[in-house]
Amino acid sequence: MHILHYISSIDRAAGGTSAYMQLLAQGLSPHVELHIATHASAHPVEIAGAQVHWLASPAGGLKGVCSLWRMRGEWLRLLAEVRPDVVHVNGCWLPGLAMAQRWAQEMGYKVVLSPHGMLEPWIMARHYWTRKLPALLLYQRRAVRQADLLHATAPKERDNLLRLGWNTRVCTIANAVDVKDIPMRQSWQPTKEILFLSRVHKKKGLNHLIEAVAQLSKRLNGWTVHIAGEGEAAYMAELKAMAARLGVSSIVRFEGGVYGERKWELMREADVFVLPTYSENFGIVVAEALACGTPVITTTGTPWTELSQRGCGWQVDVGTEPLIEALRAFLATDIPTRQAMGQRGRQLIEERYSVEAIGAQMAQIYSAL
Repeated sequence: MHILHYISSIDRAAGGTSAYMQLLAQGLSPHVELHIATHASAHPVEIAGAQVHWLASPAGGLKGVCSLWRMRGEWLRLLAEVRPDVVHVNGCWLPGLAMAQRWAQEMGYKVVLSPHGMLEPWIMARHYWTRKLPALLLYQRRAVRQADLLHATAPKERDNLLRLGWNTRVCTIANAVDVKDIPMRQSWQPTKEILFLSRVHKKKGLNHLIEAVAQLSKRLNGWTVHIAGEGEAAYMAELKAMAARLGVSSIVRFEGGVYGERKWELMREADVFVLPTYSENFGIVVAEALACGTPVITTTGTPWTELSQRGCGWQVDVGTEPLIEALRAFLATDIPTRQAMGQRGRQLIEERYSVEAIGAQMAQIYSAL
């Protein structure tokens, strides 16, 4: 089969969606001939197992009708060249994503749409009247309705998509984790390090983490809370000002973007990984931390109910107080308990989220279409 993915960006700053494309390509390459269409960016990630086609038009067609017209010509030429069996569109809200789907379906191609959490209730409510509603009326609702198949990465996202009532054709396939290339930690001796590693964005709930650290500052004396990730400069400055105002600048360290071995070093060295997010369709960083053998604290904004079920972490309500209670529970655990949690987390990822298993599932979906 020839499969053509369209994604607006594979830049490292895009975070989870770029990592998703890397890992999915690895899992799919034994099963299909994979092509990826995307737009140029400053720091694109390398994707093995796929042929990447660079579109010269601006990403998403945000610069007006002329850029969409230019993109249409490029896209139609690419469709004629690749002649895909299935087109897979990744993301929502940018006009170019919806139009790429429409142009492909007008040519008779089957289309899978992966919202990647962009239709979750928290995201839908954000800037609803000024951004979301106009997009829904102009193109986004139609794109969801017309997709031959919607792809959710977790049961919670599937349920939310069905609750919209726009399209009942939904499959659930988790994101993949390349477990064999993630070395597991060898020691659970305390390092007095807490790690957040993700895109720095308001939806990630970092204000709750900083407030929780402030409330526990006496207990966390001598600890370091690493906040690793890229984000808008204004929001980063806002978080740093909050840490200073609450008197925890000596505890909270802003690392900026971390990649390669430094990322895995932070994952393995942390005593606990924290993702206090409002909304996450999957949360690949949770899976990566578990693969490293690091216990995780996250929220009900993620689909990770398995943390409590499998005894490898804590899933709590969104907010400062629930996070404080989870951190207290973690601080009360001894070394044997942390080691057992880490080993159970690694086992969970190996069993359910390997690249090979997820790639085979996606290939079966394409074949069925």
